[in-house]
Amino acid sequence: MNKRVFIIVLDSMGIGQAPDAALFGDEGSDTLKSIRSHENFYCPTLEELGLFNIEGVGGGVKNPSAAFCRLRETSMGKDSTIGHWEIAGLISEKPLPTYPDGFPPEVIEKFESMTGRKVLCNKPYSGTDVIRDYGEEHVKTGALIVYTSADSVFQIAAHEDVVPVPELYKICEEARELLQGEHGVGRVIARPFTGEYPFTRTANRHDFSLQPPKTTMLDLLKKAGYDTLSVGKIYDLYGGKSVSELNRTKNNDDGMEKTLQMADRDFNGLCFINLVDFDMTYGHRNDVPGYAKAMTAFDRQLRRFLPKMRDEDLLIITADHGCDPATPSTDHSRECVPMILYGKHIRKGTDLGVRNTFADISATVLDYFGVPKEDTAGESFLPQCLSEAGCVEEPSDEELMAMAEKARENAYTPYSHFRVGAALLTTEGKVFTGCNIENASYTPTVCAERTAFFKAVSEGYQSFAKIAIVGGKEGETAAFCAPCGVCRQVMAEFCGPDFIVILGKPGACREYRLSELLPDSFTKTDLQ
Repeated sequence: MNKRVFIIVLDSMGIGQAPDAALFGDEGSDTLKSIRSHENFYCPTLEELGLFNIEGVGGGVKNPSAAFCRLRETSMGKDSTIGHWEIAGLISEKPLPTYPDGFPPEVIEKFESMTGRKVLCNKPYSGTDVIRDYGEEHVKTGALIVYTSADSVFQIAAHEDVVPVPELYKICEEARELLQGEHGVGRVIARPFTGEYPFTRTANRHDFSLQPPKTTMLDLLKKAGYDTLSVGKIYDLYGGKSVSELNRTKNNDDGMEKTLQMADRDFNGLCFINLVDFDMTYGHRNDVPGYAKAMTAFDRQLRRFLPKMRDEDLLIITADHGCDPATPSTDHSRECVPMILYGKHIRKGTDLGVRNTFADISATVLDYFGVPKEDTAGESFLPQCLSEAGCVEEPSDEELMAMAEKARENAYTPYSHFRVGAALLTTEGKVFTGCNIENASYTPTVCAERTAFFKAVSEGYQSFAKIAIVGGKEGETAAFCAPCGVCRQVMAEFCGPDFIVILGKPGACREYRLSELLPDSFTKTDLQ
């Protein structure tokens, strides 16, 4: 059977200052705390998994459905390249070069000679501000806008009508060849923009990264014959090294839609995802409401992803650094990051405490695939998370229907004589059953489906995979017992549109998605 691991990096989702934050000028930074109190933030799925149970975060649930921990960064840096390299098992003892006073004359002179174009700016600058201040001069002269930030980046902005995107990419490739060794910045970034003043940046950004100087998890997985699929800027952050498939994205929503598509594919290996909007669109722009809303949108798509996970799948949710949108700085922040590990074989609620390197993720992934970690860093936390109970085989649809049929026997229906049983499967593999219970005053009557849901929620479960429903008059079983409108609304409260509803009877059942039974549903997101 194929094994699949999904790593989703919430780019810049720090959870509080690192112990050495003062060395980076980031004391007091806490990205998650800054957005969590905003009214736009609503992440029940992450809450159920255990995000708020992580040490130092606070406000966790009673029975989180995943393993979790707080990760510190060992590498000397706080940017995406260094962070992702460490996630893949490579510790960077020296920081990549940064240029708080702009790039030295010898670099700019070689770049101008190479491209045949003059350079504007050559300072640390905000990406939106730099096109505001230099965009018109660039359009008039054709000179390239070169700027940097607190990160190790050489950014080139150009209007798409002045320097077409393919030409800008070629210029960046040449700059990447130039910027090696002493001036080997982490990324050369194409920053195209368009329109008239005030100009607008386009979605055609492209990163040209320095290749990792040592072995990474990706190298070892690919060498062992496993797939190494990338979604978002993962390919760029590793310079394409040992990435077997590239899937570019337009934004976070597109990234998660592509991840949902990946979940429907049969591959054997790693799917590595980066969601960059948190950092690029909201963190760097100090947009607290936007960041909070983007997390809510991710949580909603994550809810759709979880039911697609197969028995042998693992999901890891983490981050690469912080970028606190509530501080005066618009730069990255040196923060700890979350780690959530979820899967059928993972013991729910396992608190792994605080770990000293992002590289423990790499070690855990390699351990799961049985690939020796060789000279990569980190220690696997997989043995601490494996659950013997998790190895129990999930009931089949037929078995779930049989449980619903059994629950139906307990129905209390002295008035309608229509007996219904339901069997609700959580994403952790636990089954809750329910039957309908009538009352002489019809309003207090409770359906079997709601009984099962409310039993599960009262026990601390709020993540569900499917429900089987069996019903009919006493002494017979209907071929089709559809849930009432109220029960469909309850399902919509806790489940995404891909939640499975099985109707019929043992030996003759059919699956529906909740979106088929309740299209365009009114949910809690409509009340935000």
